[in-house]
Amino acid sequence: MQTIAHIENCYDTKFGVPRQSGIVAGESRIVFEPEYRVAEALRGIEDFDYLWLVWLFSEAQREKWSPTVRPPRLGGNQRMGVFATRSPFRPNNIGLSSVRLLRVEHHPKYGETLIVDSADLMNGTPILDIKPYIPYTDSHPDARSGFAPEPANHLLNVTFRNTPPASLEPRLVETLIDTLAHDPRPQYHNNPDRVYCMPFAKHEVRFTVNDSNLEIITIDTESTK
Repeated sequence: MQTIAHIENCYDTKFGVPRQSGIVAGESRIVFEPEYRVAEALRGIEDFDYLWLVWLFSEAQREKWSPTVRPPRLGGNQRMGVFATRSPFRPNNIGLSSVRLLRVEHHPKYGETLIVDSADLMNGTPILDIKPYIPYTDSHPDARSGFAPEPANHLLNVTFRNTPPASLEPRLVETLIDTLAHDPRPQYHNNPDRVYCMPFAKHEVRFTVNDSNLEIITIDTESTK
């Protein structure tokens, strides 16, 4: 298989990436590799509202696979079969995400690119294929969903100790708030004194969590490190 594209967004490391697509609003750009920067390959794609992305867990590779994993949804303390989960640690490290297509946008350097919303991929993630989402065959609203029957609806209250820096655009501030409200910490972490550091859009975000309240302590640009 060949990498046809990669994604560009504000999630610079695995920590903080939304656990599922469609949960946290925020734009990402899909940039095609030079060999696949052919406008004809996108003919008709704007007629679809959603796309399937087939991609690689490029930062979650292991030499050996395990038949069971610990899903975050179960607190990280209960094992389930790997094929009954969406864990990145699989025999073949392939991911599948449904994202909303916002527009096709011409980039002066990359040619035609795709702007999508609510992706759960880390910045730079290799994409293997893109397919249209078709509701009449891909949507099954009455289907059972095992140990994750409903979305996690416990959101944290996010506050800032100081005003966000001007280097972080307002739209990115909104995405940051939404990302943190969904609690990026491992499910088993519950230490109010611990300071977490999350890379985000070329910034370092430090925060603490006490019960349902998350306080952003500092947001530093990379140039100030």
